[in-house]
Amino acid sequence: MSKKLSISSIKKRKGQEPLVMITAYDALFATLLSESADMLLVGDSLNMSFAGKNDTISATLEQMIYHVNAVCAGAPKSFVVADMPFGTYIDRELALQNAIKMFQQTQADCVKIEGGADKASIIEHLTQNGIAVCGHIGLLPQSVRSEGGYKVKGKTEHERKQLIKDALAVEKAGAFCMVIEGVKADVAKEVAESVLVPVIGIGAGKDVDGQVLVFSDMLGLFEAFTPKFVKKYMDGASLVREAVATYADEVKIKEFPSEIHTY
Repeated sequence: MSKKLSISSIKKRKGQEPLVMITAYDALFATLLSESADMLLVGDSLNMSFAGKNDTISATLEQMIYHVNAVCAGAPKSFVVADMPFGTYIDRELALQNAIKMFQQTQADCVKIEGGADKASIIEHLTQNGIAVCGHIGLLPQSVRSEGGYKVKGKTEHERKQLIKDALAVEKAGAFCMVIEGVKADVAKEVAESVLVPVIGIGAGKDVDGQVLVFSDMLGLFEAFTPKFVKKYMDGASLVREAVATYADEVKIKEFPSEIHTY
């Protein structure tokens, strides 16, 4: 990115050029991804992609701060969104305490909070105290155990109304944008049209204000499972395996290192 986006410039993209958001967890990939992404999300999804856990719930604030710092170091001109992990914002004061810690110890541009109308008072408390917030409604990965799995939202009239209510509450609370995950496309479109801030989709169709994907999913590096909404833009796992196998073969037959790789 030639120039880092600001909150005001992100808000101006509402209904205009779609925002491109990609997850990043380290400096190396942050550097590579920042060339194309408007925003980098340091998601607690790293707990699954790279820590081998079954869900995001055991990610800690300390882990998130470590990874946010790595991403900020690798992509200093990128707008960085930091996930607040499970259990760090169960009430207003705890949320503010932990969000302040995130802001003081990293260069994150905002924090992301999962939840709709039920988290509006917490989002408002943060925004009123100098913490920029990206909301997250729809399917909430941190609620996977309480909901008994990953369930698509917006299938019923009640869920449709609740999603619109959630979006309006999150916007009113001061969030400058929000992620909408795992929602029927027609409902996600209606949700996006109901608010004045950008709504970034993941598994929510194309009629929103941007898209986000987990980079290890879109690059074909994570093989445990592939959600329906993920498009693999390369078969990264196979490419890595092939490269490492070639290296191993060359080592065994002493083809590597060759003369040009020797001092």
